[in-house]
Amino acid sequence: MTHHPSPWRHVRAILQLPFVVTVLVPLCLLLLGPASGSTSWIWRLLGLALILAGLTLIVTTVRLLARSGGGTLAPWDHTVRLVVAGPYRYVRNPMITGVFAVLLGESLLFGSTALLLWFGGFVLVNVVYIRLSEEPGLRRRFGKDYDVYAANVPAWFPRPTAWDRG
Repeated sequence: MTHHPSPWRHVRAILQLPFVVTVLVPLCLLLLGPASGSTSWIWRLLGLALILAGLTLIVTTVRLLARSGGGTLAPWDHTVRLVVAGPYRYVRNPMITGVFAVLLGESLLFGSTALLLWFGGFVLVNVVYIRLSEEPGLRRRFGKDYDVYAANVPAWFPRPTAWDRG
């Protein structure tokens, strides 16, 4: 039997994690911080492209985590199966890569130093968290399957070709 989490579990996880990180915190920083500097149209265009690419990764990974993994993106409601499909064949952390892209895109779109600092701090915290907490948890839950996956798929910089666990 295939286990699919309820839509409500996904909505709750999305609202508590990527929505807060990519919408609420940036909105507060923009509203409460100093006025953003002007930015050229090329930076704004690059920012929009990063936001769209990041949102695409987020949506794709949420679907994969539900369909293939039987869980959500939340660490307290994690998958029950190791997901090694779609963007997970190129990089181990496409969900957080999508969030990083959205945050960097927002900082470029708005020309905001505060958002750029938020992006940098968020990247630092997540790199440490994933290395010290998430990866050991994946090793405990999935054992050798995760070890083989981690040995073949990089954590942060995508492979040029999709990994085939053949």
